[in-house]
Amino acid sequence: MTASRRLNLSVQYACNADGLPSRVQVRQWARAALEGGGQVTVRYVDAAEGQVLNNDYRGKNYATNVLSFVYENDPLTVGDLVICAPVVAREAGEQKRALEAHHAHLVVHGMLHLQGYDHETGDEDARIMEEREREILAELGYPDPYREG
Repeated sequence: MTASRRLNLSVQYACNADGLPSRVQVRQWARAALEGGGQVTVRYVDAAEGQVLNNDYRGKNYATNVLSFVYENDPLTVGDLVICAPVVAREAGEQKRALEAHHAHLVVHGMLHLQGYDHETGDEDARIMEEREREILAELGYPDPYREG
């Protein structure tokens, strides 16, 4: 029996930053990456909150682009994504990528993490996850996030 394709999504804006995506965009990106049904919160935070969460949950004392908190992924995906808006903006500039495309990539990336995809456990797992990201983003009309420059 397959899980429902329903997505219960909450988008929180806990920071003021230029270029944050709309709730409609976040829903489109999350839905595209969701393989079953789910209940997910996507929270946009500033660098201070991002650093505290990364330090508390991963022992890394800096803000990172996206944190994934998985509570359940069978049969439904239940979890939170925390996206640090200043880090996303900085990375987009450094990588010469459109800010919207980078936000889309990180929502897709985080959604895949919530469903059990992992790029840190080995080269094959990373290849599988990156290929899935490329497919989803291409379907959404965004460029390959792993291409050079």
